Amino acid sequence: MESVDFLKTIDRETRGAKTNSKKRKWREIEAIQENYRLKKELCDMDMEFAQELERAR
Repeated sequence: MESVDFLKTIDRETRGAKTNSKKRKWREIEAIQENYRLKKELCDMDMEFAQELERAR
């Protein structure tokens, strides 16, 4: 019986590690997407600012 309990314990730990790994990967993906979105937004703001400077001249 001890081996069955041991196998169940290992199986539970493995499932938890897989779930945590998936969550971590999604957090990394979301962070990359957020950085991309911020860079795009900053570029858009910079282009608008450059256009305003040209109009002021």
